[in-house]
Amino acid sequence: MESRGETPLTMEARTSSSADEQPIIKYRGIKAMPYILGNETFEKLGAMGTASNLFVFLMQFFNLKHITTIKVMSVFGGTANFAPLFGAFLSDSYFGRYKTIGFASICSLLGMAMLTLTATIDKLHPPSCQMGGVATCVGPSPMQLTFLFASFGFLIIGAGGIRPCNLAFGADQFNPNTESGKRGISSFINWYNFTFTLALMVSVTLLVHIQSNVSWSVGLGIPTCLMLVSIVIFFMGSRIYVKVKPEGSPFTSVAQVLVAAIRNRRLKLPEHDAHLRLFNYLPPNSIISILPYTEHLRFLNKAAILTSEDQINIDGSPANPWKLCSIQQVEEVKCVMRVLPIWASAILYHVAINQQASFGVLQALQTDRHVRNGGYEVPSASFAVFQMISLTIWIPIYDRIVVPLLRKFTGREGGLTLLQRMGAGLFLTTVALVVSATTEEYRKHLAPTNTNGPSISSMSAFWLVPQLAITGLAEGFNSVGQMEFYYQQLPENMRSVAGAFYFCGMATASYVDGLLVSLVHEKTKGGSGDWLAEDLNKGKLEYYYYLIAALGVFNFVYFLVCAYWYRYKGDDERNVQLGTQSNKNFV
Repeated sequence: MESRGETPLTMEARTSSSADEQPIIKYRGIKAMPYILGNETFEKLGAMGTASNLFVFLMQFFNLKHITTIKVMSVFGGTANFAPLFGAFLSDSYFGRYKTIGFASICSLLGMAMLTLTATIDKLHPPSCQMGGVATCVGPSPMQLTFLFASFGFLIIGAGGIRPCNLAFGADQFNPNTESGKRGISSFINWYNFTFTLALMVSVTLLVHIQSNVSWSVGLGIPTCLMLVSIVIFFMGSRIYVKVKPEGSPFTSVAQVLVAAIRNRRLKLPEHDAHLRLFNYLPPNSIISILPYTEHLRFLNKAAILTSEDQINIDGSPANPWKLCSIQQVEEVKCVMRVLPIWASAILYHVAINQQASFGVLQALQTDRHVRNGGYEVPSASFAVFQMISLTIWIPIYDRIVVPLLRKFTGREGGLTLLQRMGAGLFLTTVALVVSATTEEYRKHLAPTNTNGPSISSMSAFWLVPQLAITGLAEGFNSVGQMEFYYQQLPENMRSVAGAFYFCGMATASYVDGLLVSLVHEKTKGGSGDWLAEDLNKGKLEYYYYLIAALGVFNFVYFLVCAYWYRYKGDDERNVQLGTQSNKNFV
């Protein structure tokens, strides 16, 4: 039976004359970085430049109402964030990262080009609203919506292929078994995060300014051209890339354990020394750390029960991996199942974060956005830069000042545990929502009444900075901690999809956000007034903020319970049985 565990060949691999016939990989490391980082920078500028002001674009160019726009963006954002899960599976199982990134980049370019055409060609968008107000606006035709959603489809395919692969593909260019390679990977990740933040800040300032004050055609055309440059740079480095062949998706192993456990559900587990009697197998030359046997989630252990009917290959692997799995596979699945309750708490966290990108923009639209009286008017989407500035400033302060101070009190190397860091972020999102509600009440208090159509409050839009800054701090705690948590706590062979877990949380949150908006709008549009009225001055947006904050409080309590009982990967089972406090990770 042919083994799938062979070391993947690469473009620069050649067969050794030694007896083991191991391929020799020629890592180019730093030489490949100009192409990798050049591609990353221009790709992010293109993608972020297109998406950062899309909310306003749909309202202004397609005459969509606020609630409709939020629903469309929720579905688009949710699908785009779910797509990396499938992209990671296809990349790991069939195509490899190089081909996946190349194909996805071309799809992103097509999506951006189509979106630019909707702003350029009059027949691809409805006519502008007349001066009579929203009631006289003509909505988009079915053909126009079809073309728009087709562009979204290509953007989603692009996101699904690029997001789970770009960071891992860059790390592939360094030898992980050498000190210089490890330093190269660390340096690459730092530059990756730098280019990501730089692209975001340029997108929400310069590109949003061009879109809002110069021309949507030019403002969307520039990101499209940048995406084209990104693709050219990426393929220019093709000859020197290390291209790891697909070895199979780790999701397959998870499915095998679940299926085997169900098929063996009627079998009895050994009462004593189960870890010595269950099937245990590790592939030759495996570099994955061996996980200790645990007694929790015992029903999964049945997947490793060896019966007389099971056949074993010459190399020791099971002939039917859907009937028999190793203890190592079972423990890896347990790692995933332990993470899931913590992952669920991230859904409402992302819902809270999303409010600043939707209703926060609407608040900015109905405030005084001038820097000075009659001076430059800041585009509403550009206020998101304060959230990014807060995050960018906080991370080095936390790393260089806060962590050393906390280390003296907690005795932990990181100052706080990852779960404590995530909990702090959850708490701050609730604070940000309360501040947002208070600011909205003040904004409406200064808004003129008895006007035709939405009126502009005399409140300066810079009063929105506190809620955005607190949201940025929340991301500095939770988002950063959450990604590190997945990377550390998921099995080593699932680290390539750890980012997909984070994006899946964002995706679910987008759908939940859209559902909440729909329910609240439908239940409150009659009677005492619509909370989410088209004109915020006639609505009660502060009530909606308080509602999300209340849900955040319940979510925070749920997280505390999950964090209290969570055991980090590799914890000694004996300590768990004794119930010692060493396993309580949040307190």
